[in-house]
Amino acid sequence: MKRLFNRLAQMFVTLIGVSFITFCLAYLAPGDPVAMLLESADTIISEEVMQKTREELGLDKPFLVQYGNWLGGVIQGDMGMSYSAKKPVTEKLSEGFAGTLLLAFVTIIFVLIISLPLGIWSAVRQNEWPDYLVRVLAFIGVSMPSFWLGLILLYIFGLKLGLFPIASSTITAKGIVLPALTLAIYQSTKYVRQVRTVILDELHQDYVIGARARGLSESTILWKHVLPNAVLPLITLLGMSIGWLLGGVAVIEIVFSWPGIGNMAVRAIMMRDYPLIEGFVLWIAIVYMLINFLVDLSYAWLNPKLRKGEQH
Repeated sequence: MKRLFNRLAQMFVTLIGVSFITFCLAYLAPGDPVAMLLESADTIISEEVMQKTREELGLDKPFLVQYGNWLGGVIQGDMGMSYSAKKPVTEKLSEGFAGTLLLAFVTIIFVLIISLPLGIWSAVRQNEWPDYLVRVLAFIGVSMPSFWLGLILLYIFGLKLGLFPIASSTITAKGIVLPALTLAIYQSTKYVRQVRTVILDELHQDYVIGARARGLSESTILWKHVLPNAVLPLITLLGMSIGWLLGGVAVIEIVFSWPGIGNMAVRAIMMRDYPLIEGFVLWIAIVYMLINFLVDLSYAWLNPKLRKGEQH
């Protein structure tokens, strides 16, 4: 219980620091959000109207007063109003989160389907042609920028073959395949090497040698003994990937016009929509800390030694 309380206290302090730095950077950023908001229709706005708008938005107050008002609202669940959308920031974030959550889920499924069999195959056939082939493919994959790979897949399967839509502003089953596959290929290059390394480490452990001496088959050793012990080191990598995906993969979402939270954040930056930008950064911080917290809990659940250490 004490460890849990300390971890929650650290998360709270980190969120306060992230919110202050983000608010400070938005405050010091060049450009006038009121001018961007009012002059979007190519009309000349008087200084009186701009000043009145600043007062309505609270932008005429000192920095610390603005930050205090915003932080007080955030604590109560109110992140303010989006300048460009004229909607609450929480509502805008929830709209973008639906697309990002679905994209992250499908991507993780693709990553596991691609990386686990290839990584295990490469480890079992170490220093043979399958191992060399998988390692070369992983090296090529990690060298390719994700947006370039996305454009290639979009050109081949979208433009030339017409199997998937080129651009879609709505969530569809066909529309999610190419962005999820692009992210999965990019992520799988890291997972394949990690899976291979972990499996090889486990295959050289004493319990594997003992299992072979008892006459157990290689498939039994692999699936019943090696893989359960190899899961734990992969959880950290999986947690980081989920946090990265839930934070919104802006480049891929823009390439495929996917309605996600990353795409929304880029548009908010272009419009100087500071409340939405601040809410987005705070959202990313919360997601990463929550994922790390859940990873720590899963460690304790999967590893009995950690549970015994906490009890002692």
